[in-house]
Amino acid sequence: MTSPSASASVRPSPTVAVVVPAKDEEERIARTVESLRSLEVADLVVVVDDGSRDGTARRARDAGALVVAHRRNRGKAAAMQTGARAVAAAEASTPRPGTGPRPLLFVDADLAETAVRTAPLTGPVLAGAADLTIAVLPRQSAAGGGRGLVVGLARRGTLRAAGWSPQQPLSGMRCLTRPAFEAALPLARGWGVETAMTIDLLRAGLRVQEVPCELQHRVSGTDWRAQLHRAAQYRDVALALGRRRLLLGGG
Repeated sequence: MTSPSASASVRPSPTVAVVVPAKDEEERIARTVESLRSLEVADLVVVVDDGSRDGTARRARDAGALVVAHRRNRGKAAAMQTGARAVAAAEASTPRPGTGPRPLLFVDADLAETAVRTAPLTGPVLAGAADLTIAVLPRQSAAGGGRGLVVGLARRGTLRAAGWSPQQPLSGMRCLTRPAFEAALPLARGWGVETAMTIDLLRAGLRVQEVPCELQHRVSGTDWRAQLHRAAQYRDVALALGRRRLLLGGG
């Protein structure tokens, strides 16, 4: 058990570790990693190759990321947990005496050059003013093909469960302290991870903020692949809410 004097001597980390779950992102991942490596408060970038069939891992490694890989696709939540474990292992191998663990900055792999604009997420967490920050994105340069059904489900579910209605409940760009990450475990499966994380941390009494970030990413279109993606999102969010014993009426 850590003594009070020992705990008091540990300084908060001045930097964050970035975790990038990625699958088949060879076209954008190098630009995303290079952009993140220019982030002043980030001194470790981990890419989790979640069963890609292309050159995602090689391009991420060539761009300067620490790469860990799943042999098969295991989903976003599993990739996030693998990334967090990789950060902990890196810290254990290169300890920083007297300094606490790095907060985790989760970033989508398709942000390319705009990834550095996740910087506003780190300030409140590093300053101790928030336990979790969530990016609010502007209108994207290309229009998406969705009708807001998944967002609406996640927003209503969060309001019912935790008394808060987020602007962008599905935002994957988020920064949180390591204790907050531990409090969110086990993460909800697949695309329900963000909604469940927000609800669980709010219920635990932790501080959550939404922060505007000028990010641009690839939006889903209207073809059958995009429709299947949105159906999977809806399923996973509904499961995450259902497992928190919510009434989902209204779909």
